[in-house]
Amino acid sequence: MDARTAAVLRERWDALPPGVKTREQLLGRHAVGCEGTHGVFPKCNLTCSPCYHSRDANKVRVDGSHTVEQVHAQMAFLAERRGPRAHAQLIGGEVTLLSPDDHAAALLAMRSHGREPMSMTHGDFDYTYLRDLVHDQAGRVRLPRVSFAAHFDSLMRGRRGISRPRSEAELTAYRAAFVAMFHRLRQETGVRAYLAHNMTVTPANLSQVAGVVSSVARQGYQMMSFQPAAFVGDERRWGEDYAEVGIDDVWAEIERGFGQAISWQALQFGDRRCNRTAFGFLVGERWHALVEADRPAETAARDAFLDHFGGVNFGGSPPLPLIVKVARLVVRHPGDVAVAARWLRSMTVRAGGMGVLSRAAMRRQIRPLTIVVHRFMDAQDVAPAWDLLTRGIVATDPELRATQERLQACTYTMGHPVTGELVPACAQHSVLDRGENEQLRRLLPLTVLPTSS
Repeated sequence: MDARTAAVLRERWDALPPGVKTREQLLGRHAVGCEGTHGVFPKCNLTCSPCYHSRDANKVRVDGSHTVEQVHAQMAFLAERRGPRAHAQLIGGEVTLLSPDDHAAALLAMRSHGREPMSMTHGDFDYTYLRDLVHDQAGRVRLPRVSFAAHFDSLMRGRRGISRPRSEAELTAYRAAFVAMFHRLRQETGVRAYLAHNMTVTPANLSQVAGVVSSVARQGYQMMSFQPAAFVGDERRWGEDYAEVGIDDVWAEIERGFGQAISWQALQFGDRRCNRTAFGFLVGERWHALVEADRPAETAARDAFLDHFGGVNFGGSPPLPLIVKVARLVVRHPGDVAVAARWLRSMTVRAGGMGVLSRAAMRRQIRPLTIVVHRFMDAQDVAPAWDLLTRGIVATDPELRATQERLQACTYTMGHPVTGELVPACAQHSVLDRGENEQLRRLLPLTVLPTSS
């Protein structure tokens, strides 16, 4: 294992609250968590209710040079503080308001610092933009793989062709068309893509989640993620009682959409009050977990993997060096071969047996699919808890302390190279975004007055 990776994993584990240091915890054992940009392009051309951006976000000009400069600075800082590799989101307002060249430059900047980038979008752009993004000016492929998370829900206003959707079902064709663009891209250029589907959930569309799950699972996304709304960002766009929708409510809808229970207890990212993640795969239309918490052969394999292979960089290592790394660890832990075999046998049996899996594989009916619910916290709760944390004070009030614990176990971090801070996403959006966007409004005004000669 890379020495820096080992060090940052230990540091991350040591910083976690005691309540989340469990056998199923992935933070500090397999990953330091995800990362995101901030203050790089706050402007968006859709209107959402709720919107997590502050009211000044759309008063900031999109400026590609500013974006690329800030992305370099933030990713360099994150690499220094959080190790040589992590997944990072290119996030702000709408990423496709950047020109294809500036967008590509930002993604390449992230990769240059060991980050695997994902572009966060509302998905309302054309194939021409996507084609230009992956090619340079000479027509050569500059991005052999891309990752996009597309946000579709009926709370969004201004999408071309359906400015004010009345239901989630009305967006089904738009969700499918987004995936189709990337299928075409693969056929024409060979560029591979990882696609995630995001959706905000409020009391208004909670009952429609099952229908979204049923359709999205068939469309070709590799992840579907749902975020119960919180009182964060532009208060002018707050409406319903968002507290009515919790993780359990959304999960029940997800299971209704699949027509089966969705197991998540064997693996955990961060705090259970914030995140619920189910790692698995589809065989036809039925979903299966990679690890089931009630099967000893499978949890034994999980424990062996996290204990012995947890810090290995599987996603970012070239094939030959990765094989060498794994082989060395197998030699060091030879008993893990039998543990892995028992896991594979157990998983194969519950997924229908080797015959079912073989036939599904030949028909290309086996697909990875990760299911996520992430619950943000309200700004009024985060602000005082974050203030105490920055001053090194442990809250005595039970609710404030619970918020502090969730912030300490956050899986999603922003880097601030100027102040040297690593900031949880909820603190960024609840506390820091407003001031940042006020400064950016002055630095990058929408109207640039001509200078006199």
